[in-house]
Order: sequence, then C-alpha cells, then structure tokens
Amino acid sequence: MQNIGSLTDFELLLKSHDMVLAYFSHDRCSVCKVLLPKVKALLASDFPKVKMAYCDIEQVPETAAQNSVFTAPSILVFVQGKEYMRFSRNVGLDPLAQTIARPYGMLFGN
Repeated sequence: MQNIGSLTDFELLLKSHDMVLAYFSHDRCSVCKVLLPKVKALLASDFPKVKMAYCDIEQVPETAAQNSVFTAPSILVFVQGKEYMRFSRNVGLDPLAQTIARPYGMLFGN
C-alpha cells in the first residue's frame, strides 16, 4: 500500500498502474480502522495486481477535494486512470469484490 503525500503523487500513481484502489480516511475514523485491514486482505488474496493507495483526508485535503471525497471511509476504484466505482461510509466487502472482479479479469485475465 502506498501512502499519498500530495495530489501529484496521486496523479502519478494513477498514470503508472492499470488498476488502483484509493482508500480515503483519517485517524479519528473508527470504522476506517476496522475496514482497512479487511480491504488489504481482499486485495492480497483475490486481486494482487491492484495497487492500493491510502490518503489521509486531513493530511492531504487537496487530493480528497480533487476527487470529491467528503466523508470517510471512501473507496475509489480507478481503471486506467479513470474512476470506475466509488463506495462511501457503508462499504461491504462482497460488493467491493464484485466491482473489482470484472475489470480485473479484463485487464489481467484472471
């Protein structure tokens, strides 16, 4: 998982990877702390070629604002640099996995 330190870092990440899952959160979000390891485990086991990025919306507010993220947790899935799907607040792992599976299969053949 890559920590995002600036909007430029985020834009470079999107350009250099075919599929990116961006996890927007902050330190005071208890739901975020419980969900993050589950999302990491999902990617590691089922979608290892998806690059995961973590963005603290309080430390890098311009990246959150540029992506219209106003709540935590928010998960944005990007495919070839374009936003494909967005989940905010109530995030289920099954719908997230289903969302990732189709473009993942098309890009990586799995």
